[in-house]
Amino acid sequence: MNRMNLPPGDRGPGVSPHNGGILPPDPQHRGACPTIPTRRGFLKQASAIILGTVASLVPLVSGLIMFFDPLRRKSQASEFLPVASLTSLPADGSPRKFSVRASRTDAWNKSPLTPIGAVYLRRKSDKSVQALNVVCPHLGCFVDFDTTQGYHCPCHKSTFALDGKINSPSSPAPRGLDELEVEIRNETEIWVKFQNFRTGEAKMIPA
Repeated sequence: MNRMNLPPGDRGPGVSPHNGGILPPDPQHRGACPTIPTRRGFLKQASAIILGTVASLVPLVSGLIMFFDPLRRKSQASEFLPVASLTSLPADGSPRKFSVRASRTDAWNKSPLTPIGAVYLRRKSDKSVQALNVVCPHLGCFVDFDTTQGYHCPCHKSTFALDGKINSPSSPAPRGLDELEVEIRNETEIWVKFQNFRTGEAKMIPA
């Protein structure tokens, strides 16, 4: 029996008298077949994931380097360093200012001797030397020295005696100049355990 002669409900799917007996595809089934990703698309997605991961790691690594680098510099700065010779100090106990130099190491290289601070050195006896950090404990300015005023800060007028102690009640500095450890090596070499300390504190707290 010809299907076109059947009632519309019995002709079955896909049969229509208006298109030669074939119904158009059901719109609900269009695109139902899953698409298979190409190899090129997969590689693009994988590359994007890898680049995103690397980009997120760069700030983390940089942050770790910056975090540990000050710790490394602090440990080096607290070591004994050669500063001067006994022959360079006046016998009358007048202080002399000397630069402190050290080799610095970062994550990639080691630099040659670089200035990291300065100290005042003075003889206390033939084999004893006092070392004072030049940084004012008030706000960090470098103190000067002359024979009339002794140690004095040009920024806020703090003054200190020859031994580094505060010599005026009106001095804004919370403590005297920071005294550093000294060793005499090989008879004449002056080695100083250089260290900076926090300003504005009554006690010496390593910076």
